[in-house]
Amino acid sequence: MKLDITGRVVVITGAGRGIGRTIAERFADDGARVVALDLAFPDGAPTDSADTVTCNVADPDSVRTAIDTVVERHGTIDVLVNNAGINVDGPVAELRWTDWQRCMDVNLGGVFLMSQAVAPVMQRAGRGRIINAASFAAIIPSVGSAAYAASKAAVVSFTRVLASELGPWGITVNAYAPGMVPTAMNGFATRPQEEQDVLLDTLSLRRWETADDVSNLLLFLASDQAGYITGTLHDVSGGKLATQIPSRAYPSRA
Repeated sequence: MKLDITGRVVVITGAGRGIGRTIAERFADDGARVVALDLAFPDGAPTDSADTVTCNVADPDSVRTAIDTVVERHGTIDVLVNNAGINVDGPVAELRWTDWQRCMDVNLGGVFLMSQAVAPVMQRAGRGRIINAASFAAIIPSVGSAAYAASKAAVVSFTRVLASELGPWGITVNAYAPGMVPTAMNGFATRPQEEQDVLLDTLSLRRWETADDVSNLLLFLASDQAGYITGTLHDVSGGKLATQIPSRAYPSRA
């Protein structure tokens, strides 16, 4: 099966660094016309072929300006990947309202504003793909992650509603739930080995997830082959907590 996205205009938020940057690189490598959105691009465009547009996904005016710019430059938008997000930690009793609100504004508000701005463009074309970043935290949250988990769970419900609303135009809307991808934000791979082992023991595929693992799923969801998949949350976590203690299977391999 060949996933052909050659020439598709793919807008990716939070593409200046981290997972979003890798997603942008992978789509560009597969022939898409990538437009990377972020607050800034200190390291330049993800690839030489990628276009860049400065955008604050939590600001309605910034989002509208960015989408107008993309359409002016490229004529349409075929795929939107709502990757941009932030993490806010802290127990509910100590969580500041401003931090809660900021997490919701970016993680949920950004998905809403970007989707709302892009939807008319896709409706005019009679096709499109919207792919929203949720998280494994939307499936099973962690202590101290109330703001983050709530924002990502809300993204899942938003995705389902939008999928039905845009279905008449042949537009699919899906969400994806990464597990543990080491980043500068979470520091998974730099923690003491004992802490890493505890985290890795929750995975059926006992290794850290990579941004390429996420990108592989997104390339499929953006393709024609995924045209009958919509309103779903795709778990791409390596089988995290598929069973209560996945690590019990590993001694049998030895």
